[in-house]
Amino acid sequence: MPSVLAAAAFALGTLVAANAQTGLPVVTVRAPQAALHLEVARTEAERETGLMGRAALAPHTGMLFVFDQDGPIAFWMKDTLVPLDMVFLASDGTVRTIYAGVATVPPSLPDDAIPREAGFAKYVIELPAGEAERDGIGVGTRLGVPDAVHA
Repeated sequence: MPSVLAAAAFALGTLVAANAQTGLPVVTVRAPQAALHLEVARTEAERETGLMGRAALAPHTGMLFVFDQDGPIAFWMKDTLVPLDMVFLASDGTVRTIYAGVATVPPSLPDDAIPREAGFAKYVIELPAGEAERDGIGVGTRLGVPDAVHA
């Protein structure tokens, strides 16, 4: 029985540590073809800051945005320096929408002119552009969201 529980915990993801630079917790989420190491943004301030100002992201890393409930959510790329894939997930971890290769926005663009990507989700994962496809993530894929992100 313990080996079944251990396998289930690995499949759903595990709490890894905290990012030394941001202090945000990091979880591992298993995609079909890779383990993703994602910083967790739970509060409004953490979600608003997101990946702003990051000059690069390593493969299989990014951010998991956690919201209180499944609902309409809109994101923008203000001060985001790297192109991203944005993966919108239902509360059960099923991928609903993917925006692939969302481009960076010039800093000179006024806030009201910055495009938004929107969807209906409880969670949103941001990864380096092209990562979702490389890791086998598509609409309908179910990713395990670790219980630790709900706390």
